[in-house]
Amino acid sequence: MRPIKLGTRASKLALWQAIEVKKMLEKVGLAVEIVKIETKGDKILDRALSKIGSKGVFTEELETKLLSGEIDIVQHSAKDLQASLPKGLEIIAITKREKANDVVISFDENFKLKNAKNHIVATSSTRRVATLKHYYSNIQTTDIRGNLQTRFKKLEEGIADAMILAYAGVHRMGYEKYIVEVLDLEMFTPAVGQGSIAIECAESLDITTKNLIRSACNHLESEICISTERAFLKTLQGGCSIPVFGYATVDNTSEINITGGIISLNGSQQISHIIVGTNPDSLGNELGKYILENGGQEILDEIKRNL
Repeated sequence: MRPIKLGTRASKLALWQAIEVKKMLEKVGLAVEIVKIETKGDKILDRALSKIGSKGVFTEELETKLLSGEIDIVQHSAKDLQASLPKGLEIIAITKREKANDVVISFDENFKLKNAKNHIVATSSTRRVATLKHYYSNIQTTDIRGNLQTRFKKLEEGIADAMILAYAGVHRMGYEKYIVEVLDLEMFTPAVGQGSIAIECAESLDITTKNLIRSACNHLESEICISTERAFLKTLQGGCSIPVFGYATVDNTSEINITGGIISLNGSQQISHIIVGTNPDSLGNELGKYILENGGQEILDEIKRNL
């Protein structure tokens, strides 16, 4: 059997994730070849993500090669995947989720958001910018793009006093010592899928290979949670430009608890809700409809007019 061709972005973090997936697959007897692919989001660094486009910024080139058969599977940070996949593609595994929190990074170990006065915090996420404006109007924000190492260098050069990142990436790259604050999940509810790796393939990939990949990589509880979050995101038609948040957990009775919502770009309006159920798709869809029907649609329309 020829090696499985595993597509990935070429950043250090993406390669770390690809190597972890490769190790999992090798444990079930699959040979793996890692194929590095540059995406639009990697090439265009002089504009905010919201100005590039909300669909497929970090996935389009990878998915094109999946559909052409040049590669067999792709690993993504699950939070980078658009709500609706291109026709002919599917997610076959979700890895065990890392801690999903956002974290504040600073070279000043005493920096705290609540104490900051006219400080500048860097982030490329509209969700994080809007949430900062909602809770910390005293803080200014600035856009920051590039891989994790580039962002740390920019912070060192003085672009900002601090920056906000996902804990998972910071942990995987060994930068925990620069975390000055782990942000509360209720206040800074993360992006859908944050903290987990998704394995995507063409539907035409043979079923034996799919099953082997799934058996090696899939973590059922994480899959249930992220499937619920993605169903919510799909109902809201959210993307990289839209400040939507969603986070699901499963309790010991197998009930799913999901918190989700949307926040206006200026942070003035936030609609959020919590619901509990057992079916990921119907629960996520129900939450999405609730948000849209209770003020979320107006916020979403306003966001789309201003992006």
